[in-house]
Amino acid sequence: MPEPNISSPYYQALNQALAQRGVSVSDVCPDDDAVARRVLHDYGAMFVGAQNILPPPACIFTSEDQVSQFQEAAGRAPATIGDAVIELQPAAMRALLRARATALAEGLDITPRDGAEAARRDYADTVRLWNSRFLPALDHWKNVGRQSESQVDRLRALPINEQVREVLELEKEGIFFSKDLSKSVLYSIAAPGTSQHIAMLAFDANEFLDSRVREILATEGWFQTVLSDLPHFTFLGLAEGELPERGLKSVDVNGQKFWIPDVE
Repeated sequence: MPEPNISSPYYQALNQALAQRGVSVSDVCPDDDAVARRVLHDYGAMFVGAQNILPPPACIFTSEDQVSQFQEAAGRAPATIGDAVIELQPAAMRALLRARATALAEGLDITPRDGAEAARRDYADTVRLWNSRFLPALDHWKNVGRQSESQVDRLRALPINEQVREVLELEKEGIFFSKDLSKSVLYSIAAPGTSQHIAMLAFDANEFLDSRVREILATEGWFQTVLSDLPHFTFLGLAEGELPERGLKSVDVNGQKFWIPDVE
């Protein structure tokens, strides 16, 4: 991928946000790691959120121990919605419950998509979800002759971080690993160890198509920040008017507004 534009609005805001926490961009995402920088550009809105949330110490977690230590430091607040017990960072949970109370008062609801998995996930969850896209796509590309059996076997055997790197390279050739095989896998599922759900700052809502529900969530600091992941909302803890000064720009996709890092 091209060199990051460190003078872009997002990088300026990111530098400021991380400096307040005593770290630099290269501490979180190494300069020479193209995959980490891609993850930062696609999922990085959470790093410029309010001070009452804790962003991850790295763009990519590499083990369950790292994830567990971070989640313990951030704090896990549980709530039961319907049949699901979900967990988020405390500030994110308070905001979600306020949004849900507002929705219920208007005859609407905000409920978790796919149960507990709609909120906190652990490292193993992200590996399992990665495989749910990666493995079927491998079989597809072998069956249509775009990858040989030996190439597929080699990809299967790679360590996960190398699988991600090679998948992103194959996407440059139009060999996609999303569920519908039409776009980058990172717009379909997060690479292992990179999900905003690991940070406990993400919630997948069943009611994402309801414009009023999206307005209510935005009022409480929840925004769509990952292009093409329509049910996915990220807790930034900010008013919408503050987002441009945090280096985020709005992009409309099929009538839904996404706030993504402005890295241009």
